[in-house]
Amino acid sequence: MDGQSYEVMSDHPGVPVKSWTVGVAFDEEARRQLRHLASLPFIYRWVAAMPDVHVGKGATIGSVVPTLGAVIPAAVGVDIGCGMMAVKSSLSAAQLPDQLAGVRAAIEAAVPHGSAGWNSELPADVAAAWGEQLAPGFRELEARHPVLTKTNNAHHLGTLGSGNHFIEVCLDEAQQVWFMLHSGSRGVGNRIGNHFIALAQREMERWMIQLPDRNLAYLPEGSELFGEYVAAVGWAQEFARINREVMMARVIAAVRASLGIPFQTHVEAINCHHNYVTREQHYGKAVWITRKGAVRARHGELGIIPGSMGERSFIVRGLGNEESFHSCSHGAGRAMSRSEAKRRITLEEHVAATAGVECRKDSGVIDETPAAYKPIDAVMAAQTSLVEVVHTLRQVVCVKG
Repeated sequence: MDGQSYEVMSDHPGVPVKSWTVGVAFDEEARRQLRHLASLPFIYRWVAAMPDVHVGKGATIGSVVPTLGAVIPAAVGVDIGCGMMAVKSSLSAAQLPDQLAGVRAAIEAAVPHGSAGWNSELPADVAAAWGEQLAPGFRELEARHPVLTKTNNAHHLGTLGSGNHFIEVCLDEAQQVWFMLHSGSRGVGNRIGNHFIALAQREMERWMIQLPDRNLAYLPEGSELFGEYVAAVGWAQEFARINREVMMARVIAAVRASLGIPFQTHVEAINCHHNYVTREQHYGKAVWITRKGAVRARHGELGIIPGSMGERSFIVRGLGNEESFHSCSHGAGRAMSRSEAKRRITLEEHVAATAGVECRKDSGVIDETPAAYKPIDAVMAAQTSLVEVVHTLRQVVCVKG
């Protein structure tokens, strides 16, 4: 173990696991999942675990999985392309009203949230983004996979979703206003993910391949399904990126209208995935890198590590750590399951934890309260060899589905 950065797990067949979890709770079930991942024959060098690591479906959330000659659809997951977007504005804290309920209401009116999509005709901006950038690729996908036809595709573009997805108005250390949001490829990405996970599992059964977990079913490179999955997941990742852009534009317009104040936003916004697969060069080889709950952190590259409701978030700059395959955490990481959080945390505790934030304070979001997550300070301290903090953000408005 390197006491300054990571621990090494090697008590299993296959490659080691390097985990940046020093000072952060790391449960045995997540370790078991990582051992299973590391035992697969096509893992390249090692599996990297980020400090927010916790149990996922098959593959561990907060893991970076480098592979040669295969991809694992469940390691990408079903929230394909889920990620973050943040934009700095010229607004200052002094320009915000004392009561922010109106700002929150304006955002909620501009962006459907929860399980909702657009109920009828698409707004003009959504229809334009769909038709110009996404519709041609989707027509090709549904021709090959008709199961995707009856999905909320265009009608989920520009919508938030539920669970841990959110829209926030934040203040940085200089009291400048930022807009930040977290979402992915919504219903159509979920269908793509589940469809190809099932196809991969069927292939494992056909080839009589035994796996430590059936959710680690994989698609070999060169096979027909591999090519189709890479195309489908690439389209879903593009949907997720555009989804965040459409929502961000609507959020900014809604806040402008609510405040009645002209303000500027920075042209270069940060828009980064944390559930995706891509081809990258590492240690002299072109490999498939699957980041499931992890952000790319190449040298000088900006990323976003959000806290939870009532906790700080961070704009970070990557340090290009090769041992993590240029990656960092995607957030604080869950410390409790949703059901456990609802059992253990009271509404009064949630209200106290979100004091000073204009947000939902009802029992429906207790599973998203800060105590359900790992302490963000410990998570950040564990990855000082992966990223440096550029800005620290504190939310003043939080919209949840």
